[in-house]
Amino acid sequence: MSSSNPGDHRDTSDTVQLLQRAQAGDRKVLDELFTKHRERLRRMALLRLSPSLKGRVDASDVVQEAYLEACRRVPDYLETRPMPFFLWLRFLTGQTIAILHRRHLGTRARDPRREVSIHGDSMPEATSESLAAQLLGKVATPSQVVGKAELRAHVQDALNMLDAGERQILALRHFEQLSNAEAAQELGIKEAAASKRYIRALVRLRGILAGMKITLSSPDLAGP
Repeated sequence: MSSSNPGDHRDTSDTVQLLQRAQAGDRKVLDELFTKHRERLRRMALLRLSPSLKGRVDASDVVQEAYLEACRRVPDYLETRPMPFFLWLRFLTGQTIAILHRRHLGTRARDPRREVSIHGDSMPEATSESLAAQLLGKVATPSQVVGKAELRAHVQDALNMLDAGERQILALRHFEQLSNAEAAQELGIKEAAASKRYIRALVRLRGILAGMKITLSSPDLAGP
């Protein structure tokens, strides 16, 4: 595979070598490639799955379905390598979540009042509820349930005060922990622009929370 392939400039050298082996016929390396990204994909699924599906759909099951789809479609991917391998897996995971949303929620899968599109119409959306849950984490003890629920509602309000672009870049960089280069490619903008957008959004969220007199101990707001 030529180094001029469009995916090579974003994939690591190890990934490129494994993809070359896969294209040469060694399909067992797909397990190794997928395992490398499994936790990142699971994090994405946790963020993208509708809270309405809690208890019915597990993020790990979503990732497993995406893996099976990747096994089926990898020959086509290897022919053109239209995007870095991780972003392709992320795309398939997003498609899997979208199918599950339609299957279980139907027309309730989208609510523009509470959701922000992360990848246009092709990528499932992250709700402010999911984003707030990621910021606050799990309740430590039962005695904290009431206070935690109230705080989460306030954090959701703060997130909803951001514009769609700000929530979008925060979801990609801060919650999914995509690299700046990956986020820039997902958004179709230059890396410098993606970096500036992320820092502005993070600073703005901190300011909104401070204005609401909300202080989170979570290191999630420590900085870019």
